[in-house]
Parts: sequence; C-alpha cells; structure tokens
Amino acid sequence: MSSKPQKTLDTFPNPQPQRDYRIHMEIPEFTCLCPKTGQPDFATIELDYIPDRKCVELKSLKLYMWSFRDEGAFHEAVTNRILDDLAAATKPRYMRLTARFYVRGGVFTTVVAETRKRGWRMAEKVDLEAIAGQPSIR
Repeated sequence: MSSKPQKTLDTFPNPQPQRDYRIHMEIPEFTCLCPKTGQPDFATIELDYIPDRKCVELKSLKLYMWSFRDEGAFHEAVTNRILDDLAAATKPRYMRLTARFYVRGGVFTTVVAETRKRGWRMAEKVDLEAIAGQPSIR
C-alpha cells in the first residue's frame, strides 16, 4: 500500500476567489479511539466551508482523517482539533465541522464547531421559490 496516514493538509488555489460558494464534504468512515476504553469510536464528519484563497485537497484530507484511527480523543476535542487544522491550512471565509458519532452506551453525540474570517458576512439567502410566484419583471 503506497498511502499512509498523515497530518499534512495540502491545499490548492481557489478557482473562483471572487465568489462566495459552499463546499460540502461528507466523510462517513471517520474513526478514533475512546481515550477511556481504547475502543473505536465511529463518526460521520460533515465539512461545510466557503473558501477564501485556498481549498483543501481531497486525498490529503482523506489521509489526514485516517491519521486519527489509532489516536485516543474525546469527541469534543477531536472535532475542534480537526476544525482548527483545516482552518489553519485553508484560512476560509467560513467553516463548519459537524461530527456525528455513532451510538455508544445508548448515547449519540453530535459536536458542531465553526469559525469565520473577521469581518466576513454571509450574503442574504435568495428565496427563488418566492420569486417564482411573483409576476415577471420585464
């Protein structure tokens, strides 16, 4: 096998830095270890971000996520660490990381962490369905 887990996150230039657009990724096979028992914890990680000048490269993201497989970490700590590492690598306008951990002892845990660039404001959402119900402007 030529690939190995790694903590390096590679990036590439944002192809449309003048535009706010959302990148959504789902990582359904995230694994780390419970720091108390050493048993595996499984999660689906959802990453949503609005890039500024850099985007995260997917293979490096995959290898980065894989690097947690043999590490003990509380859910809250690992979620915030991943967000911090991704934000440091890409310096996004906005980023949210949602970690949905599978049931353990009858408890599902979801941790949501986010960050935003100072001064950045999300554009107001346009409701196209409401506009579609309006008469055409010509």
